[in-house]
Amino acid sequence: MPHLDHSAFVNARRDERGLGHHTLRAYAQDLRTFTRFTKEHQLVDPFSKDDMLAYHRHLRDVLYAKPATIERRLVTLKSYFAWRADRNSAMPSPFADVRISVRIPRRLPRPIERDILKAVLKSPVGVADAPTAKTTPCAMQDVTILMIKLLIVTGLRISELTNLTIRDVSTDASQMIVRGKGNKERIVFVPNAELQVAFQRYCMFRAEHGSLKSPLFLNAVGRRLRSQTFRKRLRVLSHRLGIAPHLTPHRFRHTAATLLIEEGIDILMVQALLGHANLKTTLIYVRVSNHALRQALKRVDVLGELG
Repeated sequence: MPHLDHSAFVNARRDERGLGHHTLRAYAQDLRTFTRFTKEHQLVDPFSKDDMLAYHRHLRDVLYAKPATIERRLVTLKSYFAWRADRNSAMPSPFADVRISVRIPRRLPRPIERDILKAVLKSPVGVADAPTAKTTPCAMQDVTILMIKLLIVTGLRISELTNLTIRDVSTDASQMIVRGKGNKERIVFVPNAELQVAFQRYCMFRAEHGSLKSPLFLNAVGRRLRSQTFRKRLRVLSHRLGIAPHLTPHRFRHTAATLLIEEGIDILMVQALLGHANLKTTLIYVRVSNHALRQALKRVDVLGELG
């Protein structure tokens, strides 16, 4: 069986669409999973419609993959074969006449409750890796807490925050240029005056110790802070405060959107803030807000108060 040209496909997606590292890595992983399946079942390229249906059953019944994972693996594979067919018309896509439906249960995002947020923001300095001379002066607000506050007020993806450079932040630290999915740029504002002051102090310190192209947030050894490292810091903080399920960057993103909608911010403005290409993605937070309303009404017994 000819080897699936993983690297060429992934590189093409990177160059043509400006996709991020995590998305490209997922593409490669999806194609490797299919390659293992073809070897185990001795399938020969060009593949058939029945091969694709068999692969779907394999993912569902043998690997017990979650519906969202199944859908992603099939979408990646379909994109790969379409890309290959464009380059070589003699190799048509086996998905040409295939319709595979994967039902994905809709799960509401879980925002962080306000009392937990307050506890997090009041937690002591030194959440994880201690700040060093390469990151921030000891007298300054803990960098992890600073980043958490930025996530809460901006709704940024953690990769968008960790990929910031010094020059991406305005002089007064009231706004920043963020590169989201597909390398699309958008302006994100920092609305809280107290947070602006702390953020500005941090940015000024970083500017004194690095070029404008240098990463804004560094790890303990002075290199760009990776998203995974920050996730580990949040797990440490969650364990320390007894928070379960543990804090994640995306839960802060959910929380930012939910809080804004509950405060009456227009849904289109929330969409622009989060960098959602599709309004439907943002509308889920309206349902989250309605859920919060129902829970609040259950706690308040209006008739009982009148009795």
